[in-house]
Amino acid sequence: MIEKFLDRTSFDSYEDFVKNYKINVPENFNFAYDVVDEWARSHPQKRALCWTNDKGEHRDLTFGELKTLSDKAASVFQSLGIGKGDMVMLILKRNIEFWYTIIALHKIGAVAIPATHLLTDKDIAYRNQAATIKAIVAAEDDNLIKHVDGAMPNSPSVKYRLLAGEHIPEGWLDFHKEVDNAAPFVRPQHPNNNEDIMLLYFTSGTTAEPKMVMHDFAYPLSHITTAKYWHNLHEGSIHLTVADTGWAKAVWGKLYGQWIVGACVFVYDYEGRFIPKDMLEMISKYKVTSFCAPPTIYRFLIREDLSQYDLSALEYCTTAGEALNPSVFKNFYKQTGLKMMEAFGQTETAATVITFPWIEPRPGSMGVPNPLYKMDLLTPDGRSAEDGEQGEIVFYTHDERPLGLFMGYYRDEALTRQMYSNDIYHTGDIAWRDQDGYYWFVGRNDDVIKSSGYRIGPFEVESALMTHPAVVECAITGVPDDIRGQIIKATIVLADDYKEKAGEKLVKEIQNYVKKVTAPYKYPRVIEFVDELPKTISGKIRRVEIREKDEL
Repeated sequence: MIEKFLDRTSFDSYEDFVKNYKINVPENFNFAYDVVDEWARSHPQKRALCWTNDKGEHRDLTFGELKTLSDKAASVFQSLGIGKGDMVMLILKRNIEFWYTIIALHKIGAVAIPATHLLTDKDIAYRNQAATIKAIVAAEDDNLIKHVDGAMPNSPSVKYRLLAGEHIPEGWLDFHKEVDNAAPFVRPQHPNNNEDIMLLYFTSGTTAEPKMVMHDFAYPLSHITTAKYWHNLHEGSIHLTVADTGWAKAVWGKLYGQWIVGACVFVYDYEGRFIPKDMLEMISKYKVTSFCAPPTIYRFLIREDLSQYDLSALEYCTTAGEALNPSVFKNFYKQTGLKMMEAFGQTETAATVITFPWIEPRPGSMGVPNPLYKMDLLTPDGRSAEDGEQGEIVFYTHDERPLGLFMGYYRDEALTRQMYSNDIYHTGDIAWRDQDGYYWFVGRNDDVIKSSGYRIGPFEVESALMTHPAVVECAITGVPDDIRGQIIKATIVLADDYKEKAGEKLVKEIQNYVKKVTAPYKYPRVIEFVDELPKTISGKIRRVEIREKDEL
């Protein structure tokens, strides 16, 4: 399958990859037909999905079954008058329905809007209005149903609510019944062009209202890089990415690139909080070969005795979503012999900086540039940053727009021009490059602290703090100061063993510790102990909320 899109699939080195890597984009590419249905035609019994949950249920789906189910779901949408360009929100958690439903929407040229089940009435109404959503397909969850229903008085565009469950409330359609009774699917004559909107994501809104990120029908091909050259997958791989289907990371690791490569996607569907032991048991039981998770998950895993689990099938581990603390890398490597390969990207892009298989990972470094993107670091005065100098990550598109780069922000031309104009996309993320070409994350532009002439990224201080046994979680922000401009503040969630010790003595201990672990000028002059940090619904820390509180 992958040979259809690449002139070459194997490379001897990163230099060889940069020189010769090219993805061929077919005209009117449609992932549903050109990948899923093509696998169903050539290898109908090939396992596409291995799904299990915390109740002991297990189900495998072949590509042949995926084609049948997605055809039926596509027919259901057609019967409701949903077609090309119509907006459909999917709030399906990690339920198996997500996979064949999103493929069904691709088949009819509709726009899929994945969303998290943690949304409130207000969140759902905002999305319904902002995107003129026509239908919602939701998982069976009493709280979720309540919020969707609560949003309806302020959602005039929503014509249909479909529930993938057993107990169907008033006003909802039984999605399973509709699929079972669907008429034969008739493929639209022309479902899409490459330039049509296929996916729309609402960003998590760490600094403002969520933005609507548009991706076109060629977008799945950008994740060949993700699956083949970051996750290092092959046709025999069983890959687990830890992500809820409401976030872009799910299509990075649970859908597009994995199936183009021909790997099996493993899904562990669990309710409630993450339990490390359960995840390790699933990896062991189902012989997962490739694992990807944010550093937070690895921090929990390394607290377990990994020798008690059979991880012998595990070949490769990757991480993204937040900057990786070197201490986590070293601890995981010590226990497993596997080196985590980090990468960087945004909802607006595919993976743009990657620790590729040909290079040695440097703990804490994002890696090196994806050759599909023409990347630079720009200083505040508009220069290309030199080695060791901080700059904003930007991508030039003068020659062509790279695969995976978003089309813009839906219905917000002003914001699109602000972030992406003159053929330059500004990520808003600050990094620096070492003399060997590795890139290191500093922080969001708004989060960088300017103190006594120094530019200090929150991550470098947070990395130092996280190695202290008292610190479970922390956020670094700048506090206005008459002399220094800003001083560093640490907002810290303490480990249970240290909560009774919260006070000036512990503050001094932590400050002195940071002075020894990193440059002394980076130590937090203000420390506040809290029970929890403010976060978005995707789990990202809202430093802006801490700053606003301090300015009151």
